[in-house]
Amino acid sequence: MRISELSRRSGVPITTIKYYLREGLLHPGRATAPNQAEYDDSHVRRLRLVRALVGVRGLSVGAAKEVLGGVYEREGDPHRVLGLVLGATADAADTGDAAGGAASPRMSEVDALLDALGWQVSEDASGKAVVARTLDTLAELGTDYDWKRLVPYGELAARIAAVDLDGIEGIRDPLEMAERALVLTVLLEPALMALRRLAQEHQSAVRRGAGPEGPDAPGAPAGGVSPPPAP
Repeated sequence: MRISELSRRSGVPITTIKYYLREGLLHPGRATAPNQAEYDDSHVRRLRLVRALVGVRGLSVGAAKEVLGGVYEREGDPHRVLGLVLGATADAADTGDAAGGAASPRMSEVDALLDALGWQVSEDASGKAVVARTLDTLAELGTDYDWKRLVPYGELAARIAAVDLDGIEGIRDPLEMAERALVLTVLLEPALMALRRLAQEHQSAVRRGAGPEGPDAPGAPAGGVSPPPAP
């Protein structure tokens, strides 16, 4: 396909495609003339991945280029590819001390949580700092919410992660694996949060008896009192 068709199919403007080509984020097409080239589906897929890394994950062009290079270097190693894609935005805000600030004193509690769950994660996993900062905030608000209260949530998260990993099982193409990993994790996160809120609403309705068969259901007698049985 010509670059105009590549732009149409990928949704990326031609000027941006040319920029990605110059920066090495997109591999060159097959030259057909001094100033023309043909592109294929691999270019469409790579552009979609670049858009997700830059537009959704917020990576710089240089960082996205490094991630893409690492994806191909670790071809055939799903664990490394997943780690590259999901850890691509670890920065000072997540690591806690890149800007000179001290790491959260709650990090030991996070380690205790991970031990209780039996999880194997890297020492510098950015998610650890997020959990530690959350525990910090809860403590500052005067709540009695400690790491042990997070264990049931961790167990649920492990089940979600298993579903995520099942979605990339058997994929051998590193680009497809990286793209699927982004879709199943980062891009689905808003939907997962929305489902949680919907589930909370449902549980609340069920527990107060407002479900389809509860006392607040349409047509139910006032006060939830059932009429006497017919003679």
